[in-house]
Amino acid sequence: MSKRNKKNGFTLIEVMITVVIIGVLASIAYPSYVGFVSKGARADALSGLMNIANRQEQYYLDHKTFTKNMKRLGMDDDPYIVDNGLYSIDATTGNVTKFVLKATALGAQATRDSECGTIEVTSDGVKTPSECWSH
Repeated sequence: MSKRNKKNGFTLIEVMITVVIIGVLASIAYPSYVGFVSKGARADALSGLMNIANRQEQYYLDHKTFTKNMKRLGMDDDPYIVDNGLYSIDATTGNVTKFVLKATALGAQATRDSECGTIEVTSDGVKTPSECWSH
């Protein structure tokens, strides 16, 4: 066989083996990727909740009551949408000395992080669900 007749390239079997390997790696990596993305979005919600809880405490010091109006706390929207746009935060007040802040997942975050679709913190410092607050 001369050098002229030798063909360079990949056989169909080599290409199929490569495709299978890439498929297996993707099936392992994608769920981890989705988990990291949802935890990152959740961190933005937790940060927003703590920021608004601090603002509620400052508002209480100034007015001797809590508020459910986010604009009074210096936020642009009511309910407040966190920076990444994947959680909205609203406040409820049971009476003048208690508040509950609730972050609700929006859009894709609601489906990819269903166990932490709703995260809450109260004026008493109760954080639920607890597994959503752990790192």
